[in-house]
Amino acid sequence: MSEANAAAPGLKLSPCPPVEHGADGRVPLKLRRVAIDTWRENVAYLHRDCDLYRAEGFQALNKVEVRANGRKVLATLNVTLDPRIVKCDEIGLSMEAFAQLGVEPGHPATIEQAEPPVSIAALHRKIAGERLTREEFHAIARDIAEHRYSKIELSAFVVATHASELDREEVYFLTEGMIAAGQRLDWRERLVVDKHCIGGIPGNRTSMLVVPIVAAHGLVCPKTSSRAITSPAGTADTMEVLAEVELPIERLQEIVRAHRACLAWGGTAQLSPADDVLIAVERPLSLDSPAQMVASILSKKVAAGSNHLVLDIPVGPTAKVRSMPEAQRLRRLFEYVARRLGISIDVVITDGRQPIGQGIGPVLEARDVMRVLQNHPLAPIDLRQKALRLAGRLLECDPDIRGGDGYGIARDILDSGRALEKMMALIEAQGARGFDPERAPLARHRFEVTAPRDGVVTGIDNLQIARIARLAGAPKVAGAGVDLMRKLGEPVRAGDVLYHVYAEYPADVEFAREASARASGYTIGAPHEVPQVYVEF
Repeated sequence: MSEANAAAPGLKLSPCPPVEHGADGRVPLKLRRVAIDTWRENVAYLHRDCDLYRAEGFQALNKVEVRANGRKVLATLNVTLDPRIVKCDEIGLSMEAFAQLGVEPGHPATIEQAEPPVSIAALHRKIAGERLTREEFHAIARDIAEHRYSKIELSAFVVATHASELDREEVYFLTEGMIAAGQRLDWRERLVVDKHCIGGIPGNRTSMLVVPIVAAHGLVCPKTSSRAITSPAGTADTMEVLAEVELPIERLQEIVRAHRACLAWGGTAQLSPADDVLIAVERPLSLDSPAQMVASILSKKVAAGSNHLVLDIPVGPTAKVRSMPEAQRLRRLFEYVARRLGISIDVVITDGRQPIGQGIGPVLEARDVMRVLQNHPLAPIDLRQKALRLAGRLLECDPDIRGGDGYGIARDILDSGRALEKMMALIEAQGARGFDPERAPLARHRFEVTAPRDGVVTGIDNLQIARIARLAGAPKVAGAGVDLMRKLGEPVRAGDVLYHVYAEYPADVEFAREASARASGYTIGAPHEVPQVYVEF
């Protein structure tokens, strides 16, 4: 909400009383928690008729510094005419910003103009296409983590690093700077492993299988994951169906020490906080440059204390990476930066032609994961096989396991029930939510999308299937999403169900139905038309 030129119809305005300066010359205002979710952006609200606003020359969308209780928060200023949002003697803060000060509503606070970021000159140089030094990237990452950049400045940095591609040393400098701007965990273990996928494949919940498998073997695997931003579910969203994922850092550390693993949301740990800020800008712009991808992933892994990583790069016509040459270039960049950071990395190129598993959306994906762990007859074979192969590669980081033996060990851990036992222990430790995969709490409304003619499935559009699941309400509505009935190469007859769509609200049903009617995401053709992709497994 930015400054308005006139009052809303029917809004009664009263003049603001003059404000009194404190002994230190600053004007104390009462803090107010404004119930607006501003998605990782700190926002402050002042009334336009507040004497302070007029006297100090504040301007809407400028950066300000709010102080209270010995703490401070940097925020973007919004100006309002509506006293129902903030009164003339109040300073409002968005929910996340308010929580950072740790005070009750009504607590006195002061506001002043924020100093410009010290790295602003370096930002201008990068916009001009110049190469930056290590010190300049560190300064930029620090200012981003401290919320000193406005959304416009953040967007300029993201676009500049996308348009004038960073060289590999600059990517290393940026990654190093992002690590230095947050805290870094130390597990005091010789071997700390992790697995990550670059994303873009719906239903690809292999992490929730890999983690309990490798932890059951005894390896330390502190998995901190993100929530979905533009996808139907992230690992944290799906795990949240089973257990709590927003864990204080102290509790997260206790769980890892007791159980050798965790499956938690990384936002509470302040690991590479600059990355969290950048992601909120990159995703709406649909920009995911190799440089930003490498810096984002590796900074989070190093900050989480991992020193061995298996990285999944899916390749397919509607995946993030569309060709093998592109995948190989990205692999080499990951390997260079990882080597400079002292991480052992195993980059695996996988099949990204279609979604992995059957369900797309938090509840549906949690159902698939638990069925695989339970060795259920309806467990998705592709999800099981991919998870076993990735877990096998990660197990082979253990010097006591010979190369090539990891897959068999992973399979034995899964088939014996040890992986399920470990997962149940993690769920209990993190705070179980009582999920039953056979009575999954799916959204109330359902409709089917059917095959228009006889043939075989020759294509599944990852992007369109993900879009339909999101329009149905996922991930905000955990039980919403898409349940796939057919995969690539499978024969269909006209009228056969390709997938079910679940939605909680009638409006979401219509949004998803209209999108699937325009483009179902499925292509039906002849067997020889199924696209081939050359991957490592």
